[in-house]
Amino acid sequence: MQTLVSKSPVDTEHAGAKLAAQLKTGDVVALFGGLGMGKTTFVRGLASGLGLKTHVSSPTFALVHEYGGTPPLVHFDMYRVHGWDDLYSTGFFDYIDSGAIIVVEWSENIETALPANTIFVRFHRLDDNTRRIEIERT
Repeated sequence: MQTLVSKSPVDTEHAGAKLAAQLKTGDVVALFGGLGMGKTTFVRGLASGLGLKTHVSSPTFALVHEYGGTPPLVHFDMYRVHGWDDLYSTGFFDYIDSGAIIVVEWSENIETALPANTIFVRFHRLDDNTRRIEIERT
């Protein structure tokens, strides 16, 4: 497991960009952590690290945003997903089979559905500005 300490949103973006350099087609990145922990900021760093020049925002209401790229980056927010029927309606399993790099906020809500080789990223609040980010490949 890799542990990073972020003292700012810029640090969190850099952590995402650093992970992006290690990603390959079909990888799934599962983000865990409460509101305001920096998950979307981390995804912004992933997108930047993958060379994407796009606006990254939380897909809370849309459930999924596609950012393009080769392979494409697909960003899910599972905050409103509370069961298998909800999960199937998002198209999550179709994206898993597409070869895209998938990043999932609120992975707590779908943990049992994540593929075997998922990369787990856990955010822990140390104080108002500081986060411990743990990255673990399964």
